[in-house]
Amino acid sequence: ALPVGWLLVSLSNSSASLLLLSVLAAAPTGLGMEVMAPATINALNGSSVKLSCTFNSCYKVENKQFSLNWTYQECRNCSEELFLQFRMKIMNKQLDRFGNRVEFTGNPTKYDVSFTLKNVQLEDEGTYNCYVLNPPDRHRGHASISLKVLTKEPPKHDSTVAVIVGASVGGFLAVVILVLMVVKCVRRKKQQRLNTDDQKTEEEGKTDGEGNPDEGTK
Repeated sequence: ALPVGWLLVSLSNSSASLLLLSVLAAAPTGLGMEVMAPATINALNGSSVKLSCTFNSCYKVENKQFSLNWTYQECRNCSEELFLQFRMKIMNKQLDRFGNRVEFTGNPTKYDVSFTLKNVQLEDEGTYNCYVLNPPDRHRGHASISLKVLTKEPPKHDSTVAVIVGASVGGFLAVVILVLMVVKCVRRKKQQRLNTDDQKTEEEGKTDGEGNPDEGTK
């Protein structure tokens, strides 16, 4: 058996590493929504690039309640600039920085809120934040992407073995994550039903206590 450290090193310079990291990032944690996006995306200057962002939710997406914000940060401590929003429908905030180069290419009903940035410029480098809220989920999910703009194509590497190993590991983790998501959703909905039943029982008890006279006074 190969040590885990060796596998991670082997995957570090291949597309398989991105697959593995994306799958690991999808692991359910806490009660909030899970939002998944690659930590870093490289784009060639002048090309178009898709900034992928997906999410998991125990509930069906309803356009009247669902909300999405995409923001841009030029530097780590810079303020966030809102450039794309979903409130009943997609609304592009036409920042001078992007003009009309932003196109929403996701589908919220399929838990995909990705967008495509056209004609990438060097000044587009920075952090892109994806914020998603899908009620009845109470906590907004968040993921960040660091966009790096390249002026020339990076050298190609022979990563056949790494891709095979990464795909195998990724497939196994994907199954585990799916099972965890199902268990999490079942528990969350069961807890909501219990809370609702407890509230009804308490209200019925109050009604009985106020409406039934004591038999000893008859």
